[in-house]
Amino acid sequence: MLPAMTKVAPAIAIMAAATVLGGCATKSYVREQVAPVAQRVDAIETQLQATDSTAKQALAEAQAASGMAQQNGQRLDQLNGRVDGVEQRMMQQESRGKRPRH
Repeated sequence: MLPAMTKVAPAIAIMAAATVLGGCATKSYVREQVAPVAQRVDAIETQLQATDSTAKQALAEAQAASGMAQQNGQRLDQLNGRVDGVEQRMMQQESRGKRPRH
């Protein structure tokens, strides 16, 4: 939000200058000078909100993907355990001279 504050600084400087000069600057003149700056600030705030929304959506998707990856890792671990068990039974049956049952 620091960049947005940087954009507001010229508007504040214009208002301060208008105040220091006293009656030299009319309210309409100050409004004319501040209006473009205010419009730019509004545009930047809109862009910042869009960027923030996109970042939050990307974070949510990344967290969902991480959860899915963890679930898949757990499933793989379970399958590896089953495969190891099947291999051990096959080796035991082969060492006994028996063929595996189907």
